[in-house]
Amino acid sequence: MRGFTSNRRDVLKVFGAIAATSAFIPRRSGAATRKVSLTLPWVAEGGNLFAYVAKANGYWAEGGLEVEIARGYGSLAASQAVGNRQFDFGLAAASAGIQQSAKGLPVVQLMNCGYDSTMGVCFLEDSPITSLRGLEGNRLGATTTSGEYPFLPAFAANAGFDLSKVEIVQVDAAVRQRILIEKQVGAISGFAVSFLPVFVANGIKTRFTLYSQHGLSFYNNALMTQPQRLAEEPDVCQAMVTGLAKAIRFCLLQPDQALDIFFRQVPEAALTPTGRTQARVGLGIFRMSMMSDVLRSNPIGYAVPADYESMTDLVMKHLAAAGDTRPAVDATMTNRFVGGESLTPAEFETALAGTREFAAFFQ
Repeated sequence: MRGFTSNRRDVLKVFGAIAATSAFIPRRSGAATRKVSLTLPWVAEGGNLFAYVAKANGYWAEGGLEVEIARGYGSLAASQAVGNRQFDFGLAAASAGIQQSAKGLPVVQLMNCGYDSTMGVCFLEDSPITSLRGLEGNRLGATTTSGEYPFLPAFAANAGFDLSKVEIVQVDAAVRQRILIEKQVGAISGFAVSFLPVFVANGIKTRFTLYSQHGLSFYNNALMTQPQRLAEEPDVCQAMVTGLAKAIRFCLLQPDQALDIFFRQVPEAALTPTGRTQARVGLGIFRMSMMSDVLRSNPIGYAVPADYESMTDLVMKHLAAAGDTRPAVDATMTNRFVGGESLTPAEFETALAGTREFAAFFQ
C-alpha cells in the first residue's frame, strides 16, 4: 500500500513537471532517430491496424521515431508488459490500464483510441431468444479470463435480467464462437470487435447487444507508457500520440486505403479466404467506436476525465483484489499530448456515414 502511494505521488510530480513544458517539443534538425517498441493488445487485425498506418505513412518518422510493433496476448498482459518496461508503449483496453494502476504498477494512458470497448452478448440471428430477459433459463458461453466477464453481473442488473437464472458455460476463448454456431449455448459474451469480423466473413448472421447500450460504458484501447517516460522523454510521448492521431484520422476518412496499407505491412493477414473481410469488418467496428459526441468537439485521442471516474468505479467494484487502491484519475491518464489532429464537422459526418453498415450489426 505504501509503495502505491509513493508511486502515485511520483506520477503527479511527473504531470506537474510536464505542465511546465510545452505540450509539443519539435524534433531537432539532424537529431538521431529514436527506436521505440509498441505492443498491440492482440494480433495484428482490423481493430488495431491504425498502428501500421502510422508506421507506413511516416507519421511516427516525422517525429523522429522508428517504432517496432509486436503482437499482444490480451490487454491485461499488454498493460502489464508496459508497466514492467518490457515495451516502451502499448495499446490496451483502458480498463486494463486502470486495473494495473490500482495495483501500483506504473502505467499511464496518453490517448484514447475508441469510445466503446464493444463488450457485449452475441446471439445467432435466428435464435429463439428475442430479448436479454430470455437468457434466463438458457446457457451463456463465456471465458472467465476475458475482459467483459467480470462485468456480466453489472450488465445483467442494468439490462433487467437475473444472471442467477442463466447457466454460465465456461469455455476457452478458442471454442467460444464455435459453441454458439453449433447451438450448444443460446448466447456468448465477449467483444464485438473480435467476434463479428469472423462471423461476418463466414456468412454467420448474428445479433449483438453492447454493454454500452445498457449504461455500462468502457473506452476501447488506449496508448500507454510509464510515468517516468513522461518526465524523461516528453517529446517521444508527443510523437507517439501525434502519429497515432494522424493514423486514426486517415482510417476514419480513407478506410479503403488504410486496408491496402495494412495488407502491405502484414501480408499474412490476407492469406486466408476470409482475411480481407475480417480486417475490413474489424476496421469498421473500430471506426464505429470512435464515432462519439466527444469526438465532435474534441481532438482525436481526447479522453473525458469523468468517464475515467466512472470506469475506475466499475474496475474497483468488479476487478479489485485485496490490497488494490483506487487510483486518482489524474494519476492514470492525461490529455496533455492530444490536440494536434481533429475532424471538422463535415469530416465527422463523412466518417459517421461510413460506419452505418457496421452499426447495423448491433441491436
